[in-house]
Amino acid sequence: MRIPALLLTFFTIMLTAHASLVTKPVAYEQGGVKLEGFLVYDDQTTALRPGVLVVPEWWGLNDFAKDRARQLAQLGYVAFAVDMYGAGVATTDPKKAGELAGQFYGKPLMAERAQAALDQLLKTGLVDEKKVAAIGFCFGGAVCQTLAYSGAPLVGIVSFHGSLVPASPEAAARNHARFLICHGALDPFASPESIAAFKKSLDDGKFDYQFMSYSGAIHAFTNPGADAIAAAAGMKGIGYNEPAARRSWQHMKLFFDEIFAGK
Repeated sequence: MRIPALLLTFFTIMLTAHASLVTKPVAYEQGGVKLEGFLVYDDQTTALRPGVLVVPEWWGLNDFAKDRARQLAQLGYVAFAVDMYGAGVATTDPKKAGELAGQFYGKPLMAERAQAALDQLLKTGLVDEKKVAAIGFCFGGAVCQTLAYSGAPLVGIVSFHGSLVPASPEAAARNHARFLICHGALDPFASPESIAAFKKSLDDGKFDYQFMSYSGAIHAFTNPGADAIAAAAGMKGIGYNEPAARRSWQHMKLFFDEIFAGK
């Protein structure tokens, strides 16, 4: 059977586009801890383009975060998946994950470790330094907020079902980023009081932000593996929600179109 010329051309273009993605581990260090991030970009262009940090859930740098980095690279961005814990350190045990993430909350180390990854992204020479953003999932969402509060040169952050970190007046003064907060309306890990306090801090700090709430979604709604993780770990309150995952990713794309335009 002969394949029509037009269809053959289409398949050739698709295969070439897929093959143009470069993925590579990047070794670096922060505070004496050896780290290894994951860089993805399209090598079919030499033009500088926007860069996006991808900060994983509290499980550590795993396939979910790397897949999101690949998806961003397919959209034309240079993506760098962040290692927060140390080279090869990841877990599926919620107790261990809590211990690993717990060393960062409320401490300067959270922003410092994320800044080390941002430095690596900028060192690639592939990124327009005026067009840099960060996205994060769960724990990673809190990391992105904290990095923005430190005054890092980010034009925007996206937090997917992230822990909500209220902004102090000092943090608001340092921040340069616009915020997109993608939240599960039924997330049991965020009380109405904590959400109200978070929003108030952003309002008081005159942040440019959007708070999107997805009906029916609980924690970890973007992760297709969340249901299996919950079953294996005996966790409640986390689960995948396809409509919320799809809509939040679309909202992120629209947000990026806005924040990267005209920079």
